[in-house]
Amino acid sequence: MQKHLIRLVVNGGSHEIYVEPRRTLLDALRKDLGFTGTKKGCDEGTCGTCTVLMNGKPIYACLALAIECEGMAIETIEGLQKDATLHPVQEAFIEHDALQCGFCTPGQIMAAKALLNENPDPSPDEVRKALTGNLCRCGTYPKILKAVLAAAGRLRQGH
Repeated sequence: MQKHLIRLVVNGGSHEIYVEPRRTLLDALRKDLGFTGTKKGCDEGTCGTCTVLMNGKPIYACLALAIECEGMAIETIEGLQKDATLHPVQEAFIEHDALQCGFCTPGQIMAAKALLNENPDPSPDEVRKALTGNLCRCGTYPKILKAVLAAAGRLRQGH
């Protein structure tokens, strides 16, 4: 199959890669560009493990074709930390022990960031609804909820 040259903008950096038209954004991120923080779970859009932000909106990278994402602003978990400073959502997940195995954590954090970008003061029900597409096999949902609400408070205070 013929490969096409595309330009992906990931975490503010521009990357040119050759991909087959059927290559998913998830595989392009992980295999071609080395952004392995985005995890491959079900590979069919049901677990949310591969959640990234595209133009600020959460998407499942396993369902998006890389060729369709050309020129879009893609943000992965690797793009949240600035220098040595974690993003407030990342800090809150650590402080509230909102992870166990950690496999779902990048997708959960990216979905939470998207929510907080749009709604800086969500209710617990709004958090639950925003994260409903992100499954946690360890069942840390109560701690994830606390972490997202804590991160919202931090962000409102300008941290």
